[in-house]
Formats: sequence, structure tokens, C-alpha cells
Amino acid sequence: MNRILILIVFCSYLFPLEVDSLKARTPANAAKYGAIFPGGGQVYNGRWLKAAFLLSLEAASIYQWSLNGDIYKNYDSGNYSLRKHRYLEKRNKYAWWAVFIYIYGMLDAVVDAHLNPFNSVMTENIETIETKSEEE
Repeated sequence: MNRILILIVFCSYLFPLEVDSLKARTPANAAKYGAIFPGGGQVYNGRWLKAAFLLSLEAASIYQWSLNGDIYKNYDSGNYSLRKHRYLEKRNKYAWWAVFIYIYGMLDAVVDAHLNPFNSVMTENIETIETKSEEE
């Protein structure tokens, strides 16, 4: 299952959709893409570095969750430095981190999409806008 998910993510980089730079980013679409995979909303917003960072954090926390879960299940068959209940606590901690990173990525993508037009609005000349509204 993990290999299929990784294949889908890499295929999306090989066949990207054409992006219109004038098209406004909507928070609803950012939330949808963020729900598909961690960092998806950041990809939608054009924040590639942030997307890679979130995806790698999510992968690391899922890996640690799985590793500590396996150690907890097979504790009696190995020689480990910590007591058995510590591996259960670590497994649970990394599960919570995975959930937190996933939700943070979605919220960050929504806020970033909402603030996307901020720079273009702030660079507009206020005097030109005021004279246009007075003429109407």
C-alpha cells in the first residue's frame, strides 16, 4: 500500500497540470489538496519547499510509529535498551505527531491560499484606486 502511495505522488510530479499564474488560489481547493496527502495544499499554493518539508516530516513520524510498534510487538524476541512500555509510549507519541503534522499542513495551506493575493493588493497604487472609485 505504501509503495502505491509513493508511486502516485511521484507520478504527479512527472505529469503536472498546467498552472495559470493569474488564477487565484482558493482556500477550499487548498484544503482539498491538503487532505489528499501531507503537503498537497502547499503544492497547490506553489510552496514546493514547504511541501517537501511537511511530507518528509510526515514520513519520518510514520516510520518511527511503525518501528516502535514493531519493537513493542516483538519485544520478547530481542534485546532492547528501553522497557517494553516505553516503546508503546513512543509509538503513540509518533502517531500523534503524524496527525498533528497532517492537520497543520491542511491549516497552513488554507491560510496561505487565503493570503495569496496579499502581495498584489499591497503593491497597487491607492491613489489610482481612489480616483477610479470616485469616477464611478
